[in-house]
Amino acid sequence: MADKDSSTPRVFLARHGQTEWSIIGKWTGSTDIPLTPAGEAQVINSARQLIGPGMLIDPHKLALVLISPKQRARQTYDLMFSHATRQTLLKDKNSFTEQLVEWDYGDYDGMKTSEIRDLREKRGLNGKTWDHFRDGCEGGESPEQVTSRVDSLIERIRNIQKPNMHGEKACDVLLVAHGHILRAFTRRWLGYPIEFSLPAMLEPGGIGILSYQHHNIEEPAFLLGMALPPTASGG
Repeated sequence: MADKDSSTPRVFLARHGQTEWSIIGKWTGSTDIPLTPAGEAQVINSARQLIGPGMLIDPHKLALVLISPKQRARQTYDLMFSHATRQTLLKDKNSFTEQLVEWDYGDYDGMKTSEIRDLREKRGLNGKTWDHFRDGCEGGESPEQVTSRVDSLIERIRNIQKPNMHGEKACDVLLVAHGHILRAFTRRWLGYPIEFSLPAMLEPGGIGILSYQHHNIEEPAFLLGMALPPTASGG
């Protein structure tokens, strides 16, 4: 962030690390599977470079940490922070919430995109043009349902951050969750309908950043890039 914006509250989006299903492109919604060893390494490497006192995600500056209750997200949170940090600085700031579970894919859970499209065609539905952000998932959640739970979460976060837009009190927020729900969150954060075409990528174990322009709660924004804080040695 520019120096003039460095005190503006931020929302960090942490996607869980790799799973066996993410490797092969299976849609993983309600199915509860763990990280792979490679997925654990992804999270550890990101945390080593981005999390710590004076770093991009400073535990001292976090006012709220919300985590999906799925084990892949819980594992990710545990790997992001040391046991001591979780039990001291973050003990009263973290909680698990169903608002951050992945989009419920219903009939499509555990399937690949090509398989979902074929199934929809067989059922007389649009297959080739299917977009779950617009069309939802049979037996699962609709875009309207996801919008509702994401919007209530955004309202909660903004109520925390609104009084502190100039850094009056450290109130960064961290969300530890899943690829599609975090992308849905981003669309709604920016004020777009959930079906709005906003191509975005968030790799397993990756971190995204949302904030505000001009210290203004009415100007939500996402950070395309930012300079990392200097190291303790000034390097």
